[in-house]
Amino acid sequence: MDHEYVGVSPLGAADGKGAGSNAVILCCECGVAIQPNPANMCVTCLRNHVDITENVPKQAVLHFCRNCERYLQPPNEWIQAALESRELLAICLKKLKGLKEVKLVDAGFIWTEQHSKRIKVKLTVHGEIIGGTMLQQVFVVEFTVQNQMCNDCHRTEAKDFWRCLVQVRQRAENKKTFYYLEQLILKHKAHENTLGIKPEHGGLDFFYANDNHARRMVDFLLTMVPGKVTTSKRLISHDIHSNNYNYKYNWSVEIAPVSKDSAVCLSKKLRHQLGNLSPLVLVNRVSSSIHLIDPLTAQIAELTSQVYFRAPFEAVCNPKQLVEYVVMDIDVIMEKDRKTYPGQGQVSFKHALCDIWVVRASELGINDNPIHTRSHLGHLLKVGDSVMGYNTARSHINDLEFDKLSSDEIPDVILVRKHYDRQTRLSQRVWKIKHLAAEATDERSKYDYHEFLDDLEENEDIRGQVNIYRDTNKTIPIEVQAAGGDVPQITLEEMLEDMTLECADDEMGEEGGADDTEPQL
Repeated sequence: MDHEYVGVSPLGAADGKGAGSNAVILCCECGVAIQPNPANMCVTCLRNHVDITENVPKQAVLHFCRNCERYLQPPNEWIQAALESRELLAICLKKLKGLKEVKLVDAGFIWTEQHSKRIKVKLTVHGEIIGGTMLQQVFVVEFTVQNQMCNDCHRTEAKDFWRCLVQVRQRAENKKTFYYLEQLILKHKAHENTLGIKPEHGGLDFFYANDNHARRMVDFLLTMVPGKVTTSKRLISHDIHSNNYNYKYNWSVEIAPVSKDSAVCLSKKLRHQLGNLSPLVLVNRVSSSIHLIDPLTAQIAELTSQVYFRAPFEAVCNPKQLVEYVVMDIDVIMEKDRKTYPGQGQVSFKHALCDIWVVRASELGINDNPIHTRSHLGHLLKVGDSVMGYNTARSHINDLEFDKLSSDEIPDVILVRKHYDRQTRLSQRVWKIKHLAAEATDERSKYDYHEFLDDLEENEDIRGQVNIYRDTNKTIPIEVQAAGGDVPQITLEEMLEDMTLECADDEMGEEGGADDTEPQL
């Protein structure tokens, strides 16, 4: 410890001015010549007789939670603090009760090894001693870091720790909407307050410690996709003396059972509300509302969640039922030649209406009678292209609204999207996305997942809502670098920003042998 005089009482002359400034006295203990002071002692003797820091502990303990990396601030508050930060210094000073008896002048950290479990703080204090003399003293306090699990982490490690459960389900054959919702959750970090995520049949379960975080998750889900929610609660315990009830809350969110490229059959009333659409329309996109497009007129309409669940309907054809056709002839209908009628809704300018003649790919060269239909894909297709569509003439559709339609209202083929070679797309796919849960291994889920990846490559609007990462395990083919061919691709520029932000995390995950998934329960 270092000692030095700071000041004396007003009767002294230690400031070096006045008649007594050159006076010298002898220390009353050791006889050394010193400047006069009320104690009549030198610094060495004062050190032996007086210690202004005797009531300040020189060693203390800091409690640290390794799971959430927070420090305990008495009595029961856990605070996030980095090493040598102002927050950590404040926690250390509050541990020293004897500081109230002295005046703290300065405080700072002394460097220690990060894994030594020791934190040293250098303090400078002022204290008044005999006769009003002010003494300054510098000393070091050593804190020992001890591991202690906080209450939140303790509940996480225990069984039945959760109080709120959010169940997300989609009862549909195609899961592309659910995969899209999963990417929205990851992009907006809506799952950061979850205690655990558990995959279940048809969806995911999110566990929470309090209902505020669960309600926030439910609000996020209903904002991003069309759905409805039902709530329930179960009594766990009841204190009859304090009249306190302990409940477990459950929110069940049901997502609309439709996805992109599904064909739906609308009721007559709903068709008139949406601008006289055709009975059979395609789902163009699913976001906070359901976006529909009429393949026969290129007319588009938006169906809100409230309107849908007032009269819900399901898909009559799903992407798994798509059949490959080959374009034999095409005639694009110019905008000036389109027929309009009163009450018609908005028409899509991103699509081009066309008369098209197609032959089933499996019957190419055998069947000389091409099928004529009208499609909204005139801006993409040309003679010789492959296109995926629903063979509604040969399909067995079990739907009440579909049974009410006459044969004139049902087209033989509904073309959905242009078809590209699967192997070519996989070889040029040098990107990846993350997941909340482990990827499904059954063939049906794999098909839906690859269909969702195809949608990301083909639709820039959907791609803008998803975090896409560069897959470092794959090399960029020459075709991708040259941007050759007409196969839809995600450019490297769209991956660079996310790759920079998440590169360290990806490397850590690869070194640890983990998959690109979030922690599960």
